[in-house]
Amino acid sequence: MSSHSLPQISAQLTALQQQVSTIIKGKRTQIADCVACLIAGGHLLIEDLPGVGKTTLAHALAISMGLKFSRLQFTSDLMPSDLLGVSIYERDQAGGRADFVFHPGPVFAQVLLADEINRAGPKSQSALLEAMEEKQVSVDGVSHALPQPFFVIATQNPSEQLGTYPLPESQLDRFLMCISLGYPDRAAERELLSGQDSRVALRALRPLMTAADLLVAQELVSAVHASAALLDYLQALIEATRSGQWFAQGLSPRAGLGVLRAARARALLEGRDFVSPDDVQAILPQTIAHRLSPKAGSGRGAREQVRAMIEAIQLP
Repeated sequence: MSSHSLPQISAQLTALQQQVSTIIKGKRTQIADCVACLIAGGHLLIEDLPGVGKTTLAHALAISMGLKFSRLQFTSDLMPSDLLGVSIYERDQAGGRADFVFHPGPVFAQVLLADEINRAGPKSQSALLEAMEEKQVSVDGVSHALPQPFFVIATQNPSEQLGTYPLPESQLDRFLMCISLGYPDRAAERELLSGQDSRVALRALRPLMTAADLLVAQELVSAVHASAALLDYLQALIEATRSGQWFAQGLSPRAGLGVLRAARARALLEGRDFVSPDDVQAILPQTIAHRLSPKAGSGRGAREQVRAMIEAIQLP
């Protein structure tokens, strides 16, 4: 690990979490999860009821990280071209030549805030798949690279709400983490009620990092050490998801790699250059629960089932 970068990046990440905490009150754990997800190079899904601060959190993260962002409201009539962009036939006034010119859509940003992603139909949701996995989009047979770094921070309402479409498994698997904010506690809500409007507070935020800083942080995450014993423990957890005891289907190898990246990112946020079992346990529910369905008759939700599985698997 590049030790000369670690203190600087660590200080920036601490300051970033503190700044976002001034906007989203009483949610330090969830904010740390979001930052870990982004420095691990992953996309983030925030699932909760309307009005608890999902979009505000996404805005605060993008501003604090110094990233160019665009926001797109997903609706039932959203078309893929509204997201990706469109080629328009244009005539060059000077030369008299004419050709198709590509006009990029909102996805061409370092952070795309996909608001209420599950209100769009399957065709528009699937338009994001290539962007999230390949960091490029294809329009009219031509591939266009996206800016670096590139993240999707998506919000979604609970699936039982009217006008929502369930995200397909292939889409959910592209999100490294899925978190919920929940209602604020009494003290945090009192601060919200007596403080300034969150939109005003957002305008006062300043960038605490740059895109280059974030790329350095991602390199540092990759260099965090995972011992053989730690990898044994992670494999035991992955194999448990596939055993049929806990879930209908188990984790894919891609999901296992995602858990390791998220655990490394959490270790970095804690100021360590090695992964501990605590890191794996802390990030596991938010990293895998959205990819899994509990076994029929378990009587538990996916997150509760993940926690029960953690309790049952012996530490190395």
